[in-house]
Amino acid sequence: MDNSLILKNKKNERKISIAAVIPARYHSTRFPGKPLAHICGKPMIQYVYERACAAHKINEVWVATDDQKIYDLVKAFRGKVLLTSSNHKSGTERVAEAAQKISADIFINIQGDEPLIQPQAIDLLAETMTKTPLIMATLKTKISQKQDIENSNCVKVVTDKQGFALYFSRSPIPFCRDGCNFSGMYYQHIGIYAYRKKFLLRIPSLPPSDLEKSEKLEQLRILENGYKIKVIETDYQSYSVDTREDLMRVESIMKAKNQSE
Repeated sequence: MDNSLILKNKKNERKISIAAVIPARYHSTRFPGKPLAHICGKPMIQYVYERACAAHKINEVWVATDDQKIYDLVKAFRGKVLLTSSNHKSGTERVAEAAQKISADIFINIQGDEPLIQPQAIDLLAETMTKTPLIMATLKTKISQKQDIENSNCVKVVTDKQGFALYFSRSPIPFCRDGCNFSGMYYQHIGIYAYRKKFLLRIPSLPPSDLEKSEKLEQLRILENGYKIKVIETDYQSYSVDTREDLMRVESIMKAKNQSE
Protein backbone atom coordinates (compact mmCIF):
# COMPACT_ATOMS: atom_id res chain seq x y z
CA MET A 1 0.00 0.00 0.00
CA ASP A 2 1.25 3.46 -0.87
CA ASN A 3 1.83 5.70 2.15
CA SER A 4 3.17 8.69 0.23
CA LEU A 5 0.10 10.61 -0.92
CA ILE A 6 0.79 14.34 -0.66
CA LEU A 7 -1.66 17.22 -0.86
CA LYS A 8 0.10 20.24 -2.37
CA ASN A 9 -0.89 23.86 -1.95
CA LYS A 10 0.85 27.24 -2.08
CA LYS A 11 1.84 27.25 1.58
CA ASN A 12 3.02 23.73 2.29
CA GLU A 13 2.97 20.07 1.47
CA ARG A 14 1.21 17.66 3.78
CA LYS A 15 0.80 13.94 3.65
CA ILE A 16 -2.83 12.87 3.50
CA SER A 17 -3.71 9.74 5.45
CA ILE A 18 -6.46 7.55 4.02
CA ALA A 19 -8.11 4.68 5.87
CA ALA A 20 -10.50 2.15 4.36
CA VAL A 21 -13.12 0.79 6.75
CA ILE A 22 -15.27 -2.24 5.98
CA PRO A 23 -18.46 -2.28 8.09
CA ALA A 24 -19.55 -5.87 8.72
CA ARG A 25 -22.54 -6.95 10.79
CA TYR A 26 -23.63 -10.50 11.39
CA HIS A 27 -27.42 -10.09 11.58
CA SER A 28 -28.36 -9.30 7.99
CA THR A 29 -32.11 -9.66 7.45
CA ARG A 30 -31.86 -11.50 4.13
CA PHE A 31 -28.59 -13.34 4.76
CA PRO A 32 -27.56 -13.79 8.42
CA GLY A 33 -23.83 -14.39 8.87
CA LYS A 34 -23.10 -13.08 5.39
CA PRO A 35 -19.53 -11.82 6.07
CA LEU A 36 -18.55 -15.33 7.21
CA ALA A 37 -20.02 -17.10 4.17
CA HIS A 38 -17.40 -19.00 2.20
CA ILE A 39 -16.67 -18.42 -1.47
CA CYS A 40 -14.26 -20.90 -3.07
CA GLY A 41 -13.03 -21.89 0.38
CA LYS A 42 -12.46 -18.44 1.84
CA PRO A 43 -14.81 -16.21 3.92
CA MET A 44 -16.27 -13.27 2.03
CA ILE A 45 -14.99 -10.64 4.47
CA GLN A 46 -11.43 -11.83 3.84
CA TYR A 47 -11.81 -11.31 0.09
CA VAL A 48 -13.01 -7.76 0.66
CA TYR A 49 -10.20 -7.03 3.13
CA GLU A 50 -7.47 -8.38 0.86
CA ARG A 51 -8.75 -6.50 -2.18
CA ALA A 52 -8.88 -3.28 -0.17
CA CYS A 53 -5.29 -3.88 0.96
CA ALA A 54 -4.30 -4.20 -2.71
CA ALA A 55 -5.29 -0.57 -3.37
CA HIS A 56 -2.16 1.58 -3.79
CA LYS A 57 -3.50 4.81 -2.30
CA ILE A 58 -4.76 3.48 1.04
CA ASN A 59 -2.67 3.71 4.20
CA GLU A 60 -4.54 1.12 6.26
CA VAL A 61 -7.59 -1.13 6.12
CA TRP A 62 -9.92 -1.94 9.03
CA VAL A 63 -13.00 -4.06 9.56
CA ALA A 64 -15.62 -2.54 11.88
CA THR A 65 -18.03 -5.12 13.30
CA ASP A 66 -20.46 -5.70 16.14
CA ASP A 67 -19.95 -9.46 16.14
CA GLN A 68 -17.33 -11.43 18.06
CA LYS A 69 -17.21 -14.21 15.45
CA ILE A 70 -16.35 -11.74 12.68
CA TYR A 71 -13.85 -10.03 14.97
CA ASP A 72 -12.11 -13.34 15.74
CA LEU A 73 -12.03 -14.34 12.08
CA VAL A 74 -10.38 -11.09 10.98
CA LYS A 75 -7.84 -11.45 13.77
CA ALA A 76 -7.17 -15.02 12.58
CA PHE A 77 -6.15 -13.84 9.10
CA ARG A 78 -4.14 -11.01 10.73
CA GLY A 79 -6.41 -8.19 9.67
CA LYS A 80 -7.10 -4.99 11.59
CA VAL A 81 -10.51 -5.00 13.26
CA LEU A 82 -12.55 -2.96 15.73
CA LEU A 83 -15.60 -3.96 17.77
CA THR A 84 -18.36 -1.37 17.41
CA SER A 85 -21.83 -0.81 18.81
CA SER A 86 -24.67 -3.14 17.81
CA ASN A 87 -27.08 -0.19 17.74
CA HIS A 88 -25.98 1.35 14.46
CA LYS A 89 -28.67 1.60 11.82
CA SER A 90 -26.30 1.95 8.85
CA GLY A 91 -22.82 1.09 7.68
CA THR A 92 -21.93 4.78 7.67
CA GLU A 93 -22.71 5.09 11.37
CA ARG A 94 -20.47 2.09 12.05
CA VAL A 95 -17.65 3.62 9.98
CA ALA A 96 -18.10 6.93 11.83
CA GLU A 97 -17.63 5.18 15.17
CA ALA A 98 -14.48 3.50 13.86
CA ALA A 99 -13.23 6.87 12.59
CA GLN A 100 -13.22 8.20 16.15
CA LYS A 101 -10.53 5.61 16.94
CA ILE A 102 -8.48 5.76 13.72
CA SER A 103 -6.11 8.59 12.83
CA ALA A 104 -6.76 9.50 9.18
CA ASP A 105 -7.86 12.51 7.11
CA ILE A 106 -10.06 10.64 4.63
CA PHE A 107 -12.15 7.52 5.17
CA ILE A 108 -13.39 5.14 2.51
CA ASN A 109 -16.41 3.01 3.35
CA ILE A 110 -16.15 -0.31 1.51
CA GLN A 111 -19.17 -2.59 1.68
CA GLY A 112 -18.45 -5.93 3.33
CA ASP A 113 -20.52 -7.77 0.72
CA GLU A 114 -18.39 -6.79 -2.30
CA PRO A 115 -15.87 -9.67 -2.59
CA LEU A 116 -15.02 -8.66 -6.16
CA ILE A 117 -14.34 -4.99 -5.37
CA GLN A 118 -11.57 -3.67 -7.63
CA PRO A 119 -8.60 -1.97 -5.93
CA GLN A 120 -8.58 0.49 -8.86
CA ALA A 121 -12.07 1.68 -7.91
CA ILE A 122 -10.89 2.36 -4.36
CA ASP A 123 -7.85 4.23 -5.69
CA LEU A 124 -10.06 6.34 -7.98
CA LEU A 125 -12.04 7.61 -4.99
CA ALA A 126 -8.91 8.14 -2.89
CA GLU A 127 -7.15 10.13 -5.60
CA THR A 128 -10.22 12.29 -6.26
CA MET A 129 -10.53 13.18 -2.59
CA THR A 130 -6.85 14.12 -2.24
CA LYS A 131 -6.95 16.41 -5.27
CA THR A 132 -10.17 18.27 -4.42
CA PRO A 133 -11.89 19.85 -1.39
CA LEU A 134 -14.88 17.47 -1.68
CA ILE A 135 -16.50 16.38 1.56
CA MET A 136 -17.96 13.18 0.12
CA ALA A 137 -17.76 11.15 -3.09
CA THR A 138 -19.01 7.86 -4.51
CA LEU A 139 -19.05 5.94 -7.81
CA LYS A 140 -21.44 5.10 -10.63
CA THR A 141 -21.29 2.89 -13.71
CA LYS A 142 -23.45 2.56 -16.82
CA ILE A 143 -26.10 -0.13 -16.55
CA SER A 144 -25.40 -2.73 -19.23
CA GLN A 145 -28.33 -5.08 -18.60
CA LYS A 146 -31.77 -3.70 -19.34
CA GLN A 147 -33.43 -5.86 -16.69
CA ASP A 148 -31.37 -4.13 -14.00
CA ILE A 149 -33.32 -0.91 -14.56
CA GLU A 150 -36.39 -2.50 -12.97
CA ASN A 151 -34.39 -4.37 -10.31
CA SER A 152 -34.92 -2.68 -6.94
CA ASN A 153 -31.64 -4.13 -5.65
CA CYS A 154 -29.83 -2.19 -8.39
CA VAL A 155 -29.75 1.38 -7.08
CA LYS A 156 -29.89 4.04 -9.77
CA VAL A 157 -28.43 7.55 -9.61
CA VAL A 158 -28.87 10.75 -11.60
CA THR A 159 -26.43 13.66 -11.42
CA ASP A 160 -26.19 17.30 -12.43
CA LYS A 161 -23.82 18.60 -15.10
CA GLN A 162 -21.02 18.96 -12.53
CA GLY A 163 -21.35 15.31 -11.50
CA PHE A 164 -23.08 15.87 -8.16
CA ALA A 165 -25.92 13.56 -7.19
CA LEU A 166 -29.46 14.80 -7.73
CA TYR A 167 -31.10 11.61 -6.47
CA PHE A 168 -30.59 7.92 -5.77
CA SER A 169 -33.46 5.49 -6.18
CA ARG A 170 -34.43 1.85 -6.35
CA SER A 171 -36.92 2.87 -9.04
CA PRO A 172 -35.95 3.45 -12.68
CA ILE A 173 -34.62 7.01 -12.97
CA PRO A 174 -34.88 8.95 -15.17
CA PHE A 175 -38.39 8.09 -16.33
CA CYS A 176 -38.69 8.52 -20.10
CA ARG A 177 -42.25 9.63 -20.80
CA ASP A 178 -41.92 9.50 -24.58
CA GLY A 179 -39.54 6.57 -24.64
CA CYS A 180 -35.77 6.83 -24.81
CA ASN A 181 -32.70 4.95 -25.86
CA PHE A 182 -31.66 2.56 -23.09
CA SER A 183 -27.96 2.80 -23.88
CA GLY A 184 -26.16 5.38 -21.76
CA MET A 185 -29.25 6.71 -20.00
CA TYR A 186 -29.13 4.73 -16.77
CA TYR A 187 -26.42 4.54 -14.15
CA GLN A 188 -26.02 2.15 -11.26
CA HIS A 189 -24.76 3.54 -8.00
CA ILE A 190 -21.80 1.64 -6.58
CA GLY A 191 -22.01 1.63 -2.79
CA ILE A 192 -18.49 2.71 -1.92
CA TYR A 193 -18.10 6.12 -0.26
CA ALA A 194 -15.26 8.47 0.60
CA TYR A 195 -15.58 11.18 3.27
CA ARG A 196 -13.45 13.78 4.95
CA LYS A 197 -13.24 12.83 8.59
CA LYS A 198 -14.94 15.96 9.94
CA PHE A 199 -17.97 15.41 7.71
CA LEU A 200 -18.13 11.68 8.39
CA LEU A 201 -18.32 12.31 12.13
CA ARG A 202 -21.18 14.76 11.53
CA ILE A 203 -23.38 12.32 9.59
CA PRO A 204 -24.76 10.30 12.56
CA SER A 205 -26.06 13.53 14.10
CA LEU A 206 -28.05 14.42 10.97
CA PRO A 207 -31.76 13.65 11.39
CA PRO A 208 -32.89 10.58 9.42
CA SER A 209 -34.79 11.75 6.35
CA ASP A 210 -38.15 10.69 4.95
CA LEU A 211 -36.55 9.79 1.62
CA GLU A 212 -33.97 7.65 3.38
CA LYS A 213 -36.70 5.78 5.26
CA SER A 214 -38.79 5.31 2.12
CA GLU A 215 -36.05 4.03 -0.20
CA LYS A 216 -33.90 2.42 2.54
CA LEU A 217 -30.89 4.28 1.11
CA GLU A 218 -28.72 5.98 3.72
CA GLN A 219 -27.08 8.38 1.23
CA LEU A 220 -30.41 10.17 0.78
CA ARG A 221 -30.01 11.56 4.31
CA ILE A 222 -27.00 13.50 3.02
CA LEU A 223 -28.89 15.00 0.09
CA GLU A 224 -32.06 15.78 2.05
CA ASN A 225 -30.01 17.63 4.65
CA GLY A 226 -28.55 19.87 1.93
CA TYR A 227 -25.07 18.39 1.36
CA LYS A 228 -23.50 17.46 -1.98
CA ILE A 229 -22.17 14.07 -3.02
CA LYS A 230 -19.76 13.92 -5.95
CA VAL A 231 -20.42 10.91 -8.19
CA ILE A 232 -17.52 9.65 -10.31
CA GLU A 233 -18.07 7.42 -13.32
CA THR A 234 -16.12 4.19 -13.61
CA ASP A 235 -16.18 1.03 -15.72
CA TYR A 236 -16.16 -1.08 -12.56
CA GLN A 237 -19.13 -3.46 -12.35
CA SER A 238 -20.54 -4.10 -8.90
CA TYR A 239 -21.30 -7.64 -7.70
CA SER A 240 -22.72 -7.29 -4.22
CA VAL A 241 -23.93 -10.29 -2.24
CA ASP A 242 -27.41 -9.69 -0.79
CA THR A 243 -28.73 -13.25 -0.98
CA ARG A 244 -27.45 -16.81 -1.18
CA GLU A 245 -28.24 -16.72 -4.90
CA ASP A 246 -25.89 -13.74 -5.24
CA LEU A 247 -23.23 -15.73 -3.38
CA MET A 248 -23.52 -18.55 -5.91
CA ARG A 249 -23.26 -16.09 -8.80
CA VAL A 250 -20.10 -14.52 -7.38
CA GLU A 251 -18.60 -17.95 -6.76
CA SER A 252 -19.27 -18.86 -10.40
CA ILE A 253 -17.52 -15.69 -11.55
CA MET A 254 -14.51 -16.46 -9.36
CA LYS A 255 -14.30 -20.07 -10.58
CA ALA A 256 -14.49 -18.97 -14.21
CA LYS A 257 -11.75 -16.41 -13.62
CA ASN A 258 -9.52 -18.96 -11.89
CA GLN A 259 -9.94 -21.41 -14.76
CA SER A 260 -8.97 -18.78 -17.34
CA GLU A 261 -5.78 -17.81 -15.51
